Amino acid sequence: MIGTTGKRIGAAAAALTLTLSVTACASADESNPNPGEGDKTITLGIIPSWTDGLSTAYLWKNILEKDGYTVEIEEINDAAPLYTGLAEGDIDVYPSAWPEVTHKSYMDEYGDDIEDLGAYYDDAKLTMAVPEDSDLQSIEDLVGKSADYDGKIVGIEAGAGLTKAVQEQVIPQYGLDEDGWELQTSSTPAMLNALEEAVDAKEDIVVTLWRPFWANNEFPVRDLEDPKGALGEAEGLHELATVGFSEEFPEVAEMMSKAKLDDEQYGTLEDQVVNENPDDPAAGVEAWIADNQDWVDSLTS
Repeated sequence: MIGTTGKRIGAAAAALTLTLSVTACASADESNPNPGEGDKTITLGIIPSWTDGLSTAYLWKNILEKDGYTVEIEEINDAAPLYTGLAEGDIDVYPSAWPEVTHKSYMDEYGDDIEDLGAYYDDAKLTMAVPEDSDLQSIEDLVGKSADYDGKIVGIEAGAGLTKAVQEQVIPQYGLDEDGWELQTSSTPAMLNALEEAVDAKEDIVVTLWRPFWANNEFPVRDLEDPKGALGEAEGLHELATVGFSEEFPEVAEMMSKAKLDDEQYGTLEDQVVNENPDDPAAGVEAWIADNQDWVDSLTS
């Protein structure tokens, strides 16, 4: 039976699959603190099912529009075309990139045409998780257990860096392919639905997750240990910009370089956007800013 959590996932999944690309036709007025900036458009690129990018994009949209900028949010379903767009200048900023580990291959390919404006969060990591009452403690414990799970690790989008890490590092390093395990790619909402159904039915499941992500707090799950380090070390979440962005928008680049979110700030932001206001991420950001105006003010102090 789907309870309150199910309603949240259903609403969140619906919100994530809607076309979230919006153009805010903001114009400068007499109160605009940056007269002349109102006609300058900044395009933020996101993978909408990755809620760190969804949340931070709407946060920056709110902040920048109040400073007189026009902000467009363009959703792209996979990381590869997003980095291509960033390198070619079609996207101005990817506000929540994973360039150190998860997206390292894209940085190796496109890094010369990308500006790193800094990390706003320092302890992001990829995980594989199970219900907290599972007997499994480590990824190593999956060996010999594939028949108990139909040989399936429930994953997310095929183009995600997490998917690549599990397919190319975790499975071969732990010999899971020899034991009959496969990564089932789908989408983030589909993975969350499968996780919820398993938790409600008190059934075993192995899913791919990451931190920070609201689902780690919403569901009774825990990470599997990764003694081989196949999923990589913890990394920072960065604002990446197309080359030349800091020259064209120096004030914005400076604000983004100052932005730092701790676990509590990040968790409450994502909760407001994804869970409390799944149909209106802008409203979720407004609610968060109402409780964190000092953080916003610190960007320009």
